[in-house]
Order: sequence, then C-alpha cells, then structure tokens
Amino acid sequence: MRIWIRTFQLGVKSLLLHPLRSMLTVLGIFIGVASVIWLMAIGEGISIKAQEQIESLGADNIIVRTIKPANPGLKRIGRREVQAYGIERSDYERILETIPTIVESLRIREIKRKFAAGSKEVEGRLVGTDPRYRVMNHLEIDRGDFFTDMEMRETSKAYCVLSAGMAERLFPSEDPIGQTVRIQGNERNDTGFPYQVIGVTKPRGATAAIGGSFAGQDFTYDVYVPITTLWGRMQDLAVIAKRGSFEAELVELSQVTLKVDRLENVMETAEIIKGTLAKTHKQEDFAVVVPLELLEQARTTRIMFNVFMGLIAAISLIVGGIGIMNIMLATVTERTREIGIRRALGAKRRDIIRQFLVETVVLSVVGGGIGILTGLLCRPATIFAMWIITRQFPRMIAALPPIVQEIQPIIVPVSIPIAFAISVIIGVVFGIYPAIRAASMDPIEALRHE
Repeated sequence: MRIWIRTFQLGVKSLLLHPLRSMLTVLGIFIGVASVIWLMAIGEGISIKAQEQIESLGADNIIVRTIKPANPGLKRIGRREVQAYGIERSDYERILETIPTIVESLRIREIKRKFAAGSKEVEGRLVGTDPRYRVMNHLEIDRGDFFTDMEMRETSKAYCVLSAGMAERLFPSEDPIGQTVRIQGNERNDTGFPYQVIGVTKPRGATAAIGGSFAGQDFTYDVYVPITTLWGRMQDLAVIAKRGSFEAELVELSQVTLKVDRLENVMETAEIIKGTLAKTHKQEDFAVVVPLELLEQARTTRIMFNVFMGLIAAISLIVGGIGIMNIMLATVTERTREIGIRRALGAKRRDIIRQFLVETVVLSVVGGGIGILTGLLCRPATIFAMWIITRQFPRMIAALPPIVQEIQPIIVPVSIPIAFAISVIIGVVFGIYPAIRAASMDPIEALRHE
C-alpha cells in the first residue's frame, strides 16, 4: 500500500512540473465527459417532452381523425357540387353500438372561420365539441366557465368559449364575458351568427405533430362551441370563399376520441375500429391513431436516441485518450535519462509501468471529475442560454417547434458513472503503451540519453 501512495505522490509531482501540458491533457477528458452528460441530458429532455405530449392524449384513448384523400368524392348540395369525405355521424354511432370496450367518447368538428366583435375581425379555428373536450385536452378556464350539457341542449341561444389569444385580439381592453362574437357563416356575404361568450381559457402551448396521421394543434386562436349548435347553424358544409375562387367541403366530424375500458384492450379495439370503418369507406379518408402505440415507439426511440448521443459524445473521450497517449509518449522521451537512473538504482519494469499508469489515471480522474461537475450545470446553463438567445433573436426562437422552445435538459443518472468509468478506462488503455515503452528501455542506453 505504501508503495502505491509513494508512486501516486511522485506522479502528481511530475504532472505539476508541467502544469500547462497537464491542463491541456485534462481538458480533452473533461470535454468528453461533459459532452456525454450534456448530450444525453438534452436528448432525455426532448424525449420526455415528446412522451408528455403523447401521454396528454391518453394512453387508453383511440383517436379517429378525418384526413382529406387525394381524390375526394363529390356530392351535390343544391346547385353546388362539393367535396365529401371523412368520418360520419353514422360511423360514430355504429362504433359505439358494436364495440363494448368503449366507455367514453368525444366528437369534434373543426372549421376555419372569421370571428368578429365590433370593428375587430380575427381568423381562427371554430371547434364544435362536447363539455368533455376541456378535460381531455387539458384546457384550464381563466374566466367564466366551459359550456355544459345544458348549453348543449339550448336552441334559442348560442354560447361560446374563447381561447386566451382570441379573447386578447377581440377584446383587448374589456372583459369578454357576456359579450357577443359573430362567427362567419357559409355564404360569401353572411355577416355571421351571434354567440354569447361564457368563458375564456388560459393560454395553452401548441402540440407538435405526432406520427404521420396526427397533426400538431395550435390552441391560440380557438373558439369552442357546442357541437349541436354548430350542426344546427352551419350544418356540415365548410365554405372557403376567396377572390376569384370558391371551395366547399362536406365533413361531418373532424375527429372522434374514444376511451377504452382497459389498457390491454386498446390495440385490439383500434383494429376493430379500422375494420368497421373500412367496410363503409371506399377511400382512405380516416386515420386511427393509438397514443399507447406512439408512447411505446417514443420510449424505444428515447433509448436509441440516448445511446446514439452517448456514442457521439464518447468520440470526444477517445480523442481525449489519444491526447493522453501523445502527451505520455512525449513525456517518456523527455524523461529517458530519469528512467535510466531509476532502473540503474534497482527499479523494476513493473515499477516504471506503475509510475506512468498512475500519471495517466490521475489525468483521467481529474478530467472526469471536472467534466461531471460541468455536466451537472447542463440544465441551468441551457436555460440561461435560451433566455439570452430569446432576448437577442426572438423571431428565430418563435420559428422553432414548441418542443425545442421549452427544452429542459434532464440529467440521466446512469450517464455520470458511465462517463467517469469510460474516462478512467481510456486513461488506462491509452497509457499502457507509453508505460510499456518506458519500462522496455535499456538502462545503459537511457543513461547515455542527453
């Protein structure tokens, strides 16, 4: 034990004789260890954020969305021929009647519309839905309340709930509750139907697109109305009239969210729904999205992503190891006479090997320790950097996806011991050759070296 302590003391003393060279060698290992921790933390943060978005859809939910096919069919409405496609109310009723594992359902109809209040006019998304929409989409009410089943049955009046962005645009200096909003109808000169505002939601961040069949959602300029009111006032026709062009679509339901009784029944129920809809839909105008399946894919991707990021960072450690070997080889050349004297005084080869290995391990441990301390600063450093970039380049940040704007690195605990262990192993592996070369010198030739 005493000989190891003595060897350690001599190794530290030798390294301190050349502080700049030792510092540069430590720098390579430090960067490699910090890179492993930082890259895995950033990857973990992005992966967790993606999983949270998927989990917000509900792992026991099945989402059936209308998608526009390449060649939608035509249907005559009066004197017009309009494109007709997507999920129908009869599909929704058939699914509920024939599939017993479904315990809860939500219907959604989305239409792009113009909303007016006084002289102000804003384009946004009209969402016809049920009261359960607020809970299933994690909307929080800021003022007033969301509509209830009583408003769903109301025929003499129409009620709406505004998103925070829409309320700010239409009523920048007054309370929207109790005010009237006019929603554009289907005709070109239609001034719109009046709706009474009963609630305003809190701001909610946009969700990124998940999978090829589930589009991202932006809740900034939404207006929520009972789906029964939307059907009664606008029917199923969505007309987009622009200068010199006219486009109309007949869509009954934009989306249906179905909750399954047990998690293990989700995949089987999704297959039954696909089969049920395929019988009545000749073209692929719907998509069945299973958040549970996406969640499993996200978890698998998370592991692969972290491994990939770790491998990239490990390259930095290898480069640092090569730096250690280069420095130690140069050190062997410089200390040739010293090695000769030690051998002449009775030092054995294993003593020389031990001396040089201790020096490389010290360099690796110091670099690894500093790298770990720097790696633990990943989260505050990233938050501070994002704050600076947001202040200096707000437009560039606004153009980034929400998942990047809200990135919060999460330290992967296993990355710390792995990075440190790799740094020590690399120090030993890349230090063996210089140590063996030093120990293999002929004492007589070493003593002659100038």
